[in-house]
Amino acid sequence: MSKESPRGRLAQAAFDLFDERGYEQTTVDEITERAGLGRTTFFRYYRSKEDVIFPDHDRLLDLVKDRLQTTSHRTVLAAVSDAVRLVLLHYLEEGDLARRRYALTSTVPTLRDREIASVARYQRLFREFIANWTGDATEPASLRAEVMAAAVVAAHNHVLRRWLRGECPDATGEFDEAMRQVVSMFAAPASTDGGTTIVAFRTSQDIDTLLPSLRRLVEGC
Repeated sequence: MSKESPRGRLAQAAFDLFDERGYEQTTVDEITERAGLGRTTFFRYYRSKEDVIFPDHDRLLDLVKDRLQTTSHRTVLAAVSDAVRLVLLHYLEEGDLARRRYALTSTVPTLRDREIASVARYQRLFREFIANWTGDATEPASLRAEVMAAAVVAAHNHVLRRWLRGECPDATGEFDEAMRQVVSMFAAPASTDGGTTIVAFRTSQDIDTLLPSLRRLVEGC
């Protein structure tokens, strides 16, 4: 069995003390003493006792950005769903630590506020990505991009909270189904009246050059 890292020992000690004494009553010195480490080691990994509680959102955001920038998906929501899955998997890998954090942030208002602020950072990243993909980036906050980003984040949080409360034995399966529902909300509805569907798109070709190709495409249907 591998020896637990100093970072892990500090986190374990901190959560044990939070459970025993409460968050506000626990000090950094008490955390380091319980972990058998010094203050210098603590501040090498964390800026404050509050930082012990939360996952490394800066690193997670960088991972999400990288996934969005290198995506091979053909639709914007598929790309965002794939990226936000990284966040869910991070919490699942944390296991009991994630559940202890959830219980703590639910009872301490300042920690809950920080959690809300972190969620807003993810939503802003997704909104900007969607706006750039769909060409709505001319406005600071395109309504469609904002709604799509909010739907993705809400679906992720719904599944995550169910898992944190022990109500969801298959979080990844529920997440995939939730993302399918989000995608279907924004997909164009199929025609049911037997009519003709016309799809418009922009091209650099002039109309005379384009018409023969369109005619062959239609006749081949």
